[in-house]
Amino acid sequence: MRIIAGRYRGKRLAALDGASIRPTGARAREALFNILAHGKFSPRPVCEDAIVLDAFAGTGALGLEALSRGARYATFMEKDRLARAALTANIEAMGVKSAAAVLAADALKPPRSTAPASLAFLDPPYGEDLTGAALSALASAGWLAPGCLAVAEIAAKRGFVVPEGFDLLDERRYGAAKLLFLRRAI
Repeated sequence: MRIIAGRYRGKRLAALDGASIRPTGARAREALFNILAHGKFSPRPVCEDAIVLDAFAGTGALGLEALSRGARYATFMEKDRLARAALTANIEAMGVKSAAAVLAADALKPPRSTAPASLAFLDPPYGEDLTGAALSALASAGWLAPGCLAVAEIAAKRGFVVPEGFDLLDERRYGAAKLLFLRRAI
């Protein structure tokens, strides 16, 4: 797995084996970031100068890709110890320690935030319906600024109920994955 574009293009990321960690595929990740760079969500690239939250971060591929593409800061939320170790190694290998924080936290029961994100990524396990609950919990704990763009990856065959306080802007399917683009109400 590698960073696709930006300042750290081509940088290899440590990955984890096992069913519990399922990184976003390269094709879906490239499409996602192309949409954010050239899409209808903002007059300028969404990653540019963004404060990013990567919830259910795993190895951090989404948040690190955002940093490579101009995000100012990224907070990574991951409760799995082995995933956090790989994530920390990836942050160090990219040399972005000053622009990143890793929290040993559950996105369903997050600590209070002092710096709300303008862009959030959620990639919960496919077998569980956690996206809506996580969005609500993160918003309640102050992690998602009003107007925050949240991108969630769910199984393509899974339905999704938009939680209160969010608007579904778009959804795209890439193989077994579906990307949901949501905006937190202002």
